[in-house]
Amino acid sequence: MNNIAVLSSGGDAPGMNAAIRAVVRTAIHNGLTCHGIYRGYQGLIDNEIVALKTTDVSNIIQRGGTILKTARSDEFLEAAGRAKAAANLKNKGIEGLVVIGGDGSFRGAQKLASEHGIAVVGVPGTIDNDIAGTDMTIGFDTALNTAVSAIDKIRDTAEAHDRIFLVEVMGRDAGYLALHSAISCGAEHLFIPEQQEDLQQLIDDVTNDQRRKKLTNIIIVAEGDEFGGAENLNTYINQHIPNLKTRVTILGHIQRGGSPTPNDRILASRLAFHAVEALINGENKIMIGIQNGGIVKVPFSSENKEAHQMADDLKKIALILSR
Repeated sequence: MNNIAVLSSGGDAPGMNAAIRAVVRTAIHNGLTCHGIYRGYQGLIDNEIVALKTTDVSNIIQRGGTILKTARSDEFLEAAGRAKAAANLKNKGIEGLVVIGGDGSFRGAQKLASEHGIAVVGVPGTIDNDIAGTDMTIGFDTALNTAVSAIDKIRDTAEAHDRIFLVEVMGRDAGYLALHSAISCGAEHLFIPEQQEDLQQLIDDVTNDQRRKKLTNIIIVAEGDEFGGAENLNTYINQHIPNLKTRVTILGHIQRGGSPTPNDRILASRLAFHAVEALINGENKIMIGIQNGGIVKVPFSSENKEAHQMADDLKKIALILSR
C-alpha cells in the first residue's frame, strides 16, 4: 500500500485533529502518501481530496473541531453516491481509507469496502462514547470535562438562590455523558435513555427535600431521555409540584467544542497510529479500539451502538450516592 486518505464524518469531537495529525505523520513516516478528504463522505463524492504534508498538520493537536470539517451526506446513503466516491479514490490511486467518526460513519465505510474493494479502518470519534468494542471514544473525556465544569458553576448559583436546576447534556441515544456527569458532580437525580425512571419517586424526593429545607437539587437529563429533554421534564415536575423554583440549562454544542484534554489527544494519536499500521498490514473493515488499556481490532458491525453495554455498577453508584 502506497497511498491512503483520511476523513472525519458525523458529529465533530475534540481530538479529531489529533487523530488526523497522527494519520498523516504515521503514513509519511512509513513512506506513504496521505490525502485529506474535506467534509466527510460528501467531500469524497465531490472529490474534495488534497495531499497532506507533515507541515499541514502542524499546530493542530490542541485545536477542537476538525480541520477536514465534517458533513452529513444523503447522497452517500445511495449506491450511486458510494460508487462515485470510490471512483474518486481510485482515480487518485488511494488504496486505503481511515474514517474518524461514529457508528453511522463505520456503516458507510463498511459498505464502501464491501462494494468497491477499498480497504477501510475506523477510528472511533464521538462525544457520546457509544461505540461497542472500545472502552473510550475520542472526544468523550473533553466533553465530560466541559459538562462537569459547567454543572459545578450551575450548582454554585443554584445554592445561592435555593433553586432546582435541570441540566440537559448531549446524548440522543446514549446516556454515558449524563451518567458520568451525574457521578462527577454529585447530582441528585439522573435521566438517561438506557433506563426508565420512577417519576413518582422523583416527585416524592423533591417534595421531601422541600419539606426538610433542602432547596437545591441538580437533575441531569440526557437529551434523549424518555421525556425528550429537560424542558419537558421541567414541565412535568412543575405540574406536580406547584410554586417550585426550577431552572433549565441546556449545555448544547459547547460540549463538542474546546481544546481536547491530554487524555483525548493521547487516545486519538494512539488509535490513529494503529489504524495506519493496520492498513499497511493489509487489514480491512475493522475499527481500532481500546480495551483495558490495550489496543484491539474490532470488525465493523451495523449494531455497534445497540451492542455497547453501559456498566451497571455506574448506574447503581449514581443512584446510591445521590441519596
